[in-house]
Amino acid sequence: MRDFKRISVRRMTKRFGEKTAVDDFSIEFDKEEFVTFLGPSGCGKSTALNCITGLIPITSGEIYINDECIDDARASVPPEKREFGMVFQSYALFPHLTVRENVAFGLKLRRLAKSEVERRVGDALRLVHLEGYASKFPAQMSGGEQQRVAIARCIVLEPRLLLLDEPLSNLDAKLRVELRYELKSLHERLKVTTIYVTHDQTEALALSDRIVVLKLGVIQQVGSPQAVYSDPANPFVADFVGYKNAWKGRLEALAEGDGALFARVRTKGALVEARLAYPDGDPRRAALVAAFKAGSPVTTAIRPEDIVAGPSPGRASFRCTADLVEYQGQASHVSACIQSCEEERVDLRSASRIAFGEAFEASVDPGKVLVFALPGASPPVGAAL
Repeated sequence: MRDFKRISVRRMTKRFGEKTAVDDFSIEFDKEEFVTFLGPSGCGKSTALNCITGLIPITSGEIYINDECIDDARASVPPEKREFGMVFQSYALFPHLTVRENVAFGLKLRRLAKSEVERRVGDALRLVHLEGYASKFPAQMSGGEQQRVAIARCIVLEPRLLLLDEPLSNLDAKLRVELRYELKSLHERLKVTTIYVTHDQTEALALSDRIVVLKLGVIQQVGSPQAVYSDPANPFVADFVGYKNAWKGRLEALAEGDGALFARVRTKGALVEARLAYPDGDPRRAALVAAFKAGSPVTTAIRPEDIVAGPSPGRASFRCTADLVEYQGQASHVSACIQSCEEERVDLRSASRIAFGEAFEASVDPGKVLVFALPGASPPVGAAL
């Protein structure tokens, strides 16, 4: 892809009036890497993507391809000269053109020979499994097929960087899974550096080499899917990737041993024990030590699937009453209130049959509990317990 080695984004900021949409954004993308921007609506992920493409001018910062600066907020290489490919959430196909004509559109603007255009269009349609659709019009195709055409129109230009802005969000659940598989397979075949935007953690985990989690335009964590899923950097990331049981409380005990940090958290409704694999130098570890000394608030983070319905010897447990049970096949999603403090709730997945209104005991493996220090409050949360 024309000597492309990396793209570097350095301290990129984008403001719209007084609102900062992207703040001090820095990251480097390596050749052939698949990177996903993940976060809720309004977090700045699409704005960051459009700044990289050049469709939105940056307020400050720099963007480099290899060692060449293509944008420093004062001078900017136009989007069409960056040799990037963009796939939008809306398919943005020309309704009056056939599939072949849609895919060939950019090549014809480059005034390539007709034989070269035909060869590259044919190759692109084969890559997205649309060989027999060349003569069809967009209105004759399903949403998934139209999105494949949009992808073919992009890759036929052989871009240095492929950018996809929530390309699956308009599709139904089954098509999303099918096209997600195709995108992964396509990336493995093309080996083109890809930046993907989504609010769907499942898509991010399935597709990515690295995930960038964003909140209000600020990067919260950059890491492999495994790291983001299993070792979130803060409560926001933990909640976004499925740690739904976040109970505020105070640290009753904090001790080190066997390379781990052992914590006991007293919340309003439960006593929770945690074995934290936060290494020396980890800011989360230092923050917990400071919170313990100051009596500052902390919060737990536990996945629903890691809470067990039923007593477990040697583990802290708490009594609950189920007030929502949703059958989901192999397991049911159960939402319950903790009996000792009904305003504190627990979400779990259970293969056991729990009925609405049933009282049951729940427990959790200390190795499955995360604990984060929270910004100081006055008085500390624990003081009222």
